[in-house]
Amino acid sequence: MDRNRKRVPGFAAVLLILLSHMTSALEVPLDPKVLEGLPQPPTITLQSPKDYIFDPRENIVIHCEAKGKPHPSFLWTRNGTHFEVEKDSKVLMKPGSGTLVIDISGEKAEAYEGTYQCTAHNEHGTAVSNSIVIRQSRSPLWSKERNEAIAVQIGGSLVLKCRPPAGLPPPVIFWMDNNFQRLPLDQRVSQALNGDLYFSNVLPEDTRSDYICYARFPHTQTIQQKQPISVTVLDNSPDGERRPRFMMPQGTTSTKMVLRGETLELECIADGLPTPEISWQKDGGELPSSRMSFYNYKKTLKVSDVNEADGGDYRCTATNNLGTVHHIIQVTVKAAPFWVSAPRNLILAPNETGILTCRVDGKPKPLITWLVNGVSLQNAPEDHTRKVDDDTVILSNVQSGSSAVYQCNASNEFGYLMANAFVNVLAEPPRVLTPPNRVYQVITNRPALLHCASFGSPIPAITWFKDSQTSVKNGDPYVIHDNGTLEINVAQPINSGKYTCIATNNFGIKENHVYLEVKEPTRILKQPEYKVVQRGMSAVFECRVKHDPSLIPTMTWLKDNRELPDGRFEVNMESLTIKDVTEEDEGTYTCIMNTTLDQDSASAMLTVVEATPPPAIVYEKPDPPTDLELTDQTERSVHLTWIPGDEHNSPTEKFLIQYEDLLHQPGVWINLTEASGTSTTAQLNLSPYVYYSFRVLAMNHVGYSQPSQPSSQYRTNPAAPDENPSDVQCLGTMPGDLAISWTPLTGFQANGPSLEYKVLWRQKDTGEDWSWQNVGNASQFVVSGGPVYVPYEVMVQALNDYGSGPEPEVVSGHSGGDLPLSAPDSVHVMVHNSTLAEVHWEPVSFPSVRGKLEGYKVYYRRESGLHETEEDAEQRELVLTFSGNRSEGRLPGLQPYSTYNLTIRVLNNKGEGPPSPSKTFTTPEGVPGPPSFLNAINPSLDTLTLQWGPPTNNNGRLAGYTLKYQPVNNTNELGPVKVMTFLANETTITLGNLNSSMLYKFYLSAKTIKGSGPIITEEAFTVMDTMPPVGPAFGKVNTSMLEDGAVISWEYFGHHKNVYVEYIVENSKEDWKQELVNGSHWHMIKGLKPGTSYKVRVVARDPADPAVHSTDEVLVAVPAVANRQVDIATQGWFIGLMCAIALLILVLLIVCFIKRNKGGKYPVKEKEDAHQDPEIQPMKEDDGTFGEYRSMESDTEDHKPLKGSRTPSNGTVRRDESDDSLVDYGEGGDGQFNEDGSFIGQYSGKKEKDTHEGNESSEAPSPVNAMNSFV
Repeated sequence: MDRNRKRVPGFAAVLLILLSHMTSALEVPLDPKVLEGLPQPPTITLQSPKDYIFDPRENIVIHCEAKGKPHPSFLWTRNGTHFEVEKDSKVLMKPGSGTLVIDISGEKAEAYEGTYQCTAHNEHGTAVSNSIVIRQSRSPLWSKERNEAIAVQIGGSLVLKCRPPAGLPPPVIFWMDNNFQRLPLDQRVSQALNGDLYFSNVLPEDTRSDYICYARFPHTQTIQQKQPISVTVLDNSPDGERRPRFMMPQGTTSTKMVLRGETLELECIADGLPTPEISWQKDGGELPSSRMSFYNYKKTLKVSDVNEADGGDYRCTATNNLGTVHHIIQVTVKAAPFWVSAPRNLILAPNETGILTCRVDGKPKPLITWLVNGVSLQNAPEDHTRKVDDDTVILSNVQSGSSAVYQCNASNEFGYLMANAFVNVLAEPPRVLTPPNRVYQVITNRPALLHCASFGSPIPAITWFKDSQTSVKNGDPYVIHDNGTLEINVAQPINSGKYTCIATNNFGIKENHVYLEVKEPTRILKQPEYKVVQRGMSAVFECRVKHDPSLIPTMTWLKDNRELPDGRFEVNMESLTIKDVTEEDEGTYTCIMNTTLDQDSASAMLTVVEATPPPAIVYEKPDPPTDLELTDQTERSVHLTWIPGDEHNSPTEKFLIQYEDLLHQPGVWINLTEASGTSTTAQLNLSPYVYYSFRVLAMNHVGYSQPSQPSSQYRTNPAAPDENPSDVQCLGTMPGDLAISWTPLTGFQANGPSLEYKVLWRQKDTGEDWSWQNVGNASQFVVSGGPVYVPYEVMVQALNDYGSGPEPEVVSGHSGGDLPLSAPDSVHVMVHNSTLAEVHWEPVSFPSVRGKLEGYKVYYRRESGLHETEEDAEQRELVLTFSGNRSEGRLPGLQPYSTYNLTIRVLNNKGEGPPSPSKTFTTPEGVPGPPSFLNAINPSLDTLTLQWGPPTNNNGRLAGYTLKYQPVNNTNELGPVKVMTFLANETTITLGNLNSSMLYKFYLSAKTIKGSGPIITEEAFTVMDTMPPVGPAFGKVNTSMLEDGAVISWEYFGHHKNVYVEYIVENSKEDWKQELVNGSHWHMIKGLKPGTSYKVRVVARDPADPAVHSTDEVLVAVPAVANRQVDIATQGWFIGLMCAIALLILVLLIVCFIKRNKGGKYPVKEKEDAHQDPEIQPMKEDDGTFGEYRSMESDTEDHKPLKGSRTPSNGTVRRDESDDSLVDYGEGGDGQFNEDGSFIGQYSGKKEKDTHEGNESSEAPSPVNAMNSFV
């Protein structure tokens, strides 16, 4: 290495030149499509941290991911030797990856501790991961000790040592009492960083026997406790007040070393009475306030992200009213190696030169070593193109096939850094990565950047052309950057156009086109103005903007730089209106006009003042606008501006713009358009050949103003018509004629003098040329003498002296038609049933229709019935129309057993054609109609006579009648049906053996051979018995009482249908309540009020009998209910039950007390007292029960676990083997505690009992959740 340095004179200068040369030459493309096709040495993309502490309850996962082309393969070393992964069944390497997954279930996890390193290799090189130290997390047991009781005089200082076992990682320390309550910390009592508990002075309340130090081991998630410490505060010889003295650190000075980037923790704890206060300062400098924080009542100073400037002397001062004491901590900042500039990947072309630099720093200065493909350069094959000087490797005149991965390793006593950087030697033609035909848009006078990102090896040279002709060179206004980007410092509209970039190297050439559009800037022409507005009035801010017409603008208004509140704000394109302003509306209003490229903004303030008192506001129509002015005059548009008149306390809602055509309609003002009430300008679209004069009217809620004075006259020049006549139609009026009509243009639409219409027509689909005729200013033209009803196409085009209108649309129609010539042929009828027939015919030929076919009309008439006795009556003719080109139709509603005659005619828009030959058909028999009447006459006690008439329509040969009848009782229930049949000539019958005083219902229908027709019904009563019952309808009435009702029974001799029980409270004026009791001689009335008297009666009513029969009123007294509520507290059975429950609870309390006292006195209590060596606390099982105490056989073991911990034989707790662990410090969960306060808990998973537990005690600990709020 030294010889190389001597052979390279001026190496630093040469290095600087090479570095500047390679700065832009070694960029690696990020485009995945480019990278995909390139060979590439391996690159480590993911690896585990250098120091990996694993949880023995989980699998070990050591990450090693890499990319490359082709995809790399992976190898591992362990403790410096090759690790044969495939030979260990517990180790799995993920497919396509180097990541190792080690299954340590059932294995000793210590076997896999060590230093691991991964290498990723392909044909272009080898990348190496960091050395990864794998260590198992541990929670060692507390060392055996016997805590002596401590006695201290009141006012004296005290230190309680914790001395936790050194776990991996170190445990978290906290102090609690036997009740699992955190010991309070304050300025007097504090916990040091090492876990010891310091008392600056003791007080009587510090006396207690349960100072317990707990250690929580994060990875194993185990909490262990120290034996309780007993402290007694004596007052027989109290210490008096005294000056401060440092308890920790001791002496006047101490030293502290911290690594750069870590957190500096300094601690000073002092005793004294009164309790001293601690303060900090840095000698010769200031404390870094932005990175500094105090803890533990200023006893601890922490400085985060330490750097070299944080070194020096830190002075902590303890002060009370008796004096001050100082301690200086000399802080030294060291540094593990850190990157100044890590080596970067290189892509070189053959014969190029590249430089790898590895800039690191540290304290002490790191030692840098280089490797290539994982092999030290001293052991690598000699390469004359490679020169190494400390942190730099120069590769000169590289050749294809010399790709490799270089490793830089920088180390000192505090750590190391290692980085991989590949050198990829490629020969690639240029590729342009910027998308083709990209459009760049910029605002005038702003810089424009046109990109030409490229890739190639060697790096392509970039040249630019404008509009494919002009070569673009460096210089005003263009700058071509090293990465190929073309910059125009101040873009102007002249710079818009097409730009071409060309990338060239030794292996090819590639070009790409982009486009630049330079837009006009957005500017606010009229800014909003300061407003003073009375409360309740409206405020209007104007904001007129000019912008590039190709950009879409967006107007935004802000109030005090915030969004407008909801409510009375109306935003228009160029204004903001605030209605009914209040004091809350005061503020600064800003209008912001945004486009996709730029924006402009302006602001104004609004001040709201009190409204002036009366006189009352008078609302009137606005004054007319004034000063009408025409600007931006063109052939088809003009810009009209005006000044609004006084609004008269009512804001203008809109402006109406009217025009007068002095050429065509002088004196007539026509509405042209409207503008918003906040506008003062409008763009008006004009028509040619019009002498315009404009006026403006303002409108508020009162009404329109008077018109303004007319503007100056503006004449537009004549032009060809812009449109053709509308509503063009062609209809046939007379046979063979074609009448073409349209709606003519107005003079305003004529656009010029001598308006005419060119009418064009031709027969459709014949291929003949258009016939045409110019017509003056008319609205119709008739073409005569053509064929009857043939299709035509017509057009009507407007023209004047300045040309023709646009190409007209083609309209179709037909010439005039005539009546049809032919009648339908081949008529035949299919009779479906007695009321429906279907007629078919042959449609007429289309030429014979001679018009628009509208359908066919079927005329049919019933000629006669087929029954010999039926009288023939004159029947009217019926007509059915079938629309369209039909050939069949149905004739519904025919009369059965009849003869019909029909004819058919074709129908067009002119009328009907000749009839078809007459066609006769007959309908079959059907069911008859209902009998014409049914009467019941001559009723007696047991007979009735019925008379009826024959049907009006027999619909066939009448075969007879069917009579059905049945009685109806007084509850409207129907009795059995009796059926009788009669011949066709029978029309009367006398029915005997009927019940007297009975209603009968009769049903009668006629029938033919097709069946029975509809029925008619009748009802009739037989005569009542002439011997009425002797005496009243009701007999004796009896009553019996219930608690809330009464039972009523009676004798009844009447025949009435409806019987009711009615009742009412005695002496009440309410209506009688009524309950129906038909068919029964007793009834229960429910819901009567106890202790109340009621009047009750039974009533019989009949709708056919106006008489009402009733019993006498009976008085019913409902008895009152006696009070049955009994005081349960005075009952003997209740008193006995309560005494038994109290005795049972007392017995249970005594048993629990005895069991609790026995819980801490298990068989080996004396042995515990002798050795002060607590047992392992049992664990809670999955089923919710608790484990048992460990056998005393384990007392003789050297590594007996401390009470309050649970650890397997290897000193760890597997996560998948535990269930009820104590929660993490600061998290929730359940814990378990022995009767003496010892504790054990595990976080999650299943617990498996250790195989060496031996015999166990039957005593179970109590679960306690109190720790949750502390751990």
